[in-house]
Amino acid sequence: MNRLLFTLASLAALAAPAAAQDDAKKVKLRWFGQSMFQLETAAGKLVVFDPQMIPTFGPPRLSADVTLISHPHNDHNQLEALKEKGRVFEGVRAGKGTKTEWVTVDEKVGAIRVRTVGTYHDTTNGMQRGKNSVWVVEADGLTFAHLGDLGHELTEAQVKAIGKVDVLMVPVGGIYTLNGEQAKKIVEQIKPRLFVLPMHYGVPGYDDLLPATEFLEEQKNLKKLTDTNELEIPVEMKADEPAVVLLGWKGPAKPEPVPDPKKQPEKKP
Repeated sequence: MNRLLFTLASLAALAAPAAAQDDAKKVKLRWFGQSMFQLETAAGKLVVFDPQMIPTFGPPRLSADVTLISHPHNDHNQLEALKEKGRVFEGVRAGKGTKTEWVTVDEKVGAIRVRTVGTYHDTTNGMQRGKNSVWVVEADGLTFAHLGDLGHELTEAQVKAIGKVDVLMVPVGGIYTLNGEQAKKIVEQIKPRLFVLPMHYGVPGYDDLLPATEFLEEQKNLKKLTDTNELEIPVEMKADEPAVVLLGWKGPAKPEPVPDPKKQPEKKP
């Protein structure tokens, strides 16, 4: 009898970690092409970054409790892509003439904190393409950094202002932003703990930007999850080194419904 109780207790102990892992709180990050992401917290709150309506990616029509816009360019600020916008924050606002001005944001929306770090869209202090804002979002004990259309290496002050990052979203497609090699340097500067997600690069049907190839070269911990646009992240996740994750820009295809034979029309002889 004692041996039986010991065996049952051992099996329960082995099963406990797996059950705990299944029940662990998770956040979800979804990519919808270009620089548009939707973060879903463990409580189901939705944060959307840089909404776009580029025809190649299809109209997303998402919902958001918080919408974050890194700068006022038309592939980053299309609120029409959202069914519900929630609270909208702009990191850069149009000023006089062609000038743009940073908007300093450090706000809490419920349990979510959002803040900006001012940067530029180019290497000439905004003379070519204006200003850009990095969005830093804290939720469920994790910190997410979305770099918008960053166009230069960061200063020490900017790296310090961004702070410790768990998940980094970085543009890699060049031409208007960082290219692949420059993006690698930014990753080294920020040193994200868990994940790096490339964004703002060319895909089949949208060749305005370079593909992600240069950024992906020689990446030691690369995970290609192109059959899905979603990454699940346990809030207690640990990692020895960050993984570079290449997502697809749309969700997995839904299986075709199996036809009900009872509802099929009878074949006439």
